[in-house]
Amino acid sequence: MKNIVVIGGGTGLSSMLMGMKKIENVNLTAIVTVADDGGSTGRIRDIYNVPAVGDIRHVLCAMATDDEDHLFSDLMNYRFEGKKDIGGHNLGNLIFLALMNLTGSFIGAIQAISKVLKVNGTILPSTLDIVTLYAMMKDGTLVRGEKNIPTVSNSIDHVFYQKKVTPYLPAIQAIEEADLLIYGIGSLYTSIMPNLIIQEISEAIQKTTCPHIYFCNAMSQPGETDNYSMEDHIRAIEKHSFAHPVDRVIVDQSYIPQSILDRYAKMGSYPIQVKEQHHDYQILSRNLIYFDEKGRIRHDPQAVKQVAEEILRTL
Repeated sequence: MKNIVVIGGGTGLSSMLMGMKKIENVNLTAIVTVADDGGSTGRIRDIYNVPAVGDIRHVLCAMATDDEDHLFSDLMNYRFEGKKDIGGHNLGNLIFLALMNLTGSFIGAIQAISKVLKVNGTILPSTLDIVTLYAMMKDGTLVRGEKNIPTVSNSIDHVFYQKKVTPYLPAIQAIEEADLLIYGIGSLYTSIMPNLIIQEISEAIQKTTCPHIYFCNAMSQPGETDNYSMEDHIRAIEKHSFAHPVDRVIVDQSYIPQSILDRYAKMGSYPIQVKEQHHDYQILSRNLIYFDEKGRIRHDPQAVKQVAEEILRTL
């Protein structure tokens, strides 16, 4: 039985876990950021002084195994219309808040929902602190708040917390026991980095001897990774961690129709390219994406599962 630990947040991590939860004979653990401060999650966080629940909610639904018709997942992700009272809130966030009160803790709420959904794996926040993510731009501009970072037309130098953040100790233990460590697909600076800049998290990663894998995004993200190459992603991870970050990088090699590329280009988003010839890590090129009914690029959970199984066979 191998232990796989996936670190990240957002919808990209959820897509990965939808596939990886089906891998046999593994213990799957997701370590998830709680730095989100936008939308329904941010409102709940500000009013009730609790860690961000949004990314945790997404991961809970992704790792569910007793929701074949997706009814409960759809309910968890249902957003009420409007801007006042419950308007704009995700039902799942409100359920999470109620369960925090009923169980007495953030972790109790995760465990309760995990039981209902028969989650295949373990979901751990990287911290139970109420954290605020900051970004220092290359021109010296300081941006406060995860939701604001991608909206600034500037280049990010680094992200950080102004206060010391206490790691969630079971997350540290999971990293120490990992046979395979994966940095999840997702926003580089606002999904992956919020976990890595917790010093004890990176120090635990540094001490591991297992392979470190990075699934690189297929497209650049406006406001975060404009003009980034694959190598730029790795250098950013190196800059924000205390450890040599990756042994292998998984990059997408799928064909993308020109019509879809043109649509993304209008939003300032372009395919991530491998631009250098020499690397200190192995690069695996695989077909990882599909196009949904609206022509949006999405990572294929089954393709991610197959790559993870391929790597597991080499351990």
